[in-house]
Amino acid sequence: MIRLASWIIGSLVVAGIAAWIIALPGTLTLEVGGQRMQPGLGTAVVILLVAAALVIAIWAIVRRIIGAPKAMARRRAAKRREQGIEALSDAVIALQSGDPARARIMAREAQARLPGSNAAKLLEARSDLALGDMSAAREHYRALIASEKTAVAALTGLFDQARTQNRSDAALTFARKALALSPDAQWASQAVFEDLTRRGQWADAVAMVNNEVATSREEKAHKRRRQAVIETARARESEIGQPNAALDHALTALKLLPDFVPAALIAARIYSSRGEIRRAQSVLRRIWRSTGHADIAALYTHAQPGASAVDRLKRAQEIIELPPPHRAAGMALARAAIDAYDWPLARQALAPFAGDDATQGVCGLMAEIEEGQNGDQGKAREWLARAVRAPRDPAWTADGMISDEWEPISPVTGRLDAFEWKVPVTLPARIAPPGGSEPVAQLPAEAPLPLAPAQNPT
Repeated sequence: MIRLASWIIGSLVVAGIAAWIIALPGTLTLEVGGQRMQPGLGTAVVILLVAAALVIAIWAIVRRIIGAPKAMARRRAAKRREQGIEALSDAVIALQSGDPARARIMAREAQARLPGSNAAKLLEARSDLALGDMSAAREHYRALIASEKTAVAALTGLFDQARTQNRSDAALTFARKALALSPDAQWASQAVFEDLTRRGQWADAVAMVNNEVATSREEKAHKRRRQAVIETARARESEIGQPNAALDHALTALKLLPDFVPAALIAARIYSSRGEIRRAQSVLRRIWRSTGHADIAALYTHAQPGASAVDRLKRAQEIIELPPPHRAAGMALARAAIDAYDWPLARQALAPFAGDDATQGVCGLMAEIEEGQNGDQGKAREWLARAVRAPRDPAWTADGMISDEWEPISPVTGRLDAFEWKVPVTLPARIAPPGGSEPVAQLPAEAPLPLAPAQNPT
């Protein structure tokens, strides 16, 4: 309603102005080719306006006719661009849907309609890689390396191709080039970091971790753990040849992760070898209170080189009270008591854990107690038979392997910080301790567990 009223008012205003112009008094004299015209002033103004409108209309028509070829070319280019973008989209969808053959066809069509599209070239290379056409994929990727915009993406494709072909050296080369071009490339950084840890180049590895930017709490915790693991690996590597440097690395790891058992064990061993028994025991006592780890208790009892079995038992009783708070404590106390021939104490330490859920370690210790205290071979064999079917005790486990000591990387995958102290889910193979060259074969399920030889307390 408002629009209709506005249109009527506007029309009346225009008509009024036109009538006013036509009614203007006066005349205009025009002489053209010997002819004289004297129209009224208002009529002359109207004629002038009509002539101007006619000239504008004619010029618009002529301009459209002249520019028709260019306009048609622009429309064709716009249509080709739309078709190219649609083909590019179809190629992405096909590649994600697991149809690389169609993805390659659509990528080629997109290149035909979008000649300068690097995305289409990358999609074709990805499709070639998915189809197993390695030579074509390599050529496409190498052509894209020349451009700064596509160099990192091309190196990513070459890296994936090299890994598919198990060419680890070539893959690492591509990762290093990508990292040099783009330090923020996570895949390249991870590949280079994994190579450094596999080769044991711990100084370069920790330098990479130190340069990482961590913002969230989770990222900071992950960064601290990786730093601690690498520092512990450095300590482990130099423990024999450079004990002072090893101690510094171990203490650095403990500052980063105060309860990291492997670092505490290394630091305590070095303190003990230097005769600083109190420092060694202080470190072990603190870690024992927070973790209750079996290796900590074992090293605590043996912190004094040459100590007698009775002295080792006294040390065990310093940190383990009766009844033991958990299985690891009970087993550590029982081991020390057995070595000291204190059979009642050994039996008392294991009593809470010798029920139906007794583990292999508990069963083996109970067999030693039965044989050592009572000379009862029958009961000892009963415990050994139970040990064959009993649950396993926690161990350092990674990727289906167990190790007597913590290792910084997995021997199977080369992954850093793969070993965990947990109960093995399956029956894994065992890794030889440092210095051994062959894995230690695990006992078959039918074989009884051997009894430890008795020792006289000294």
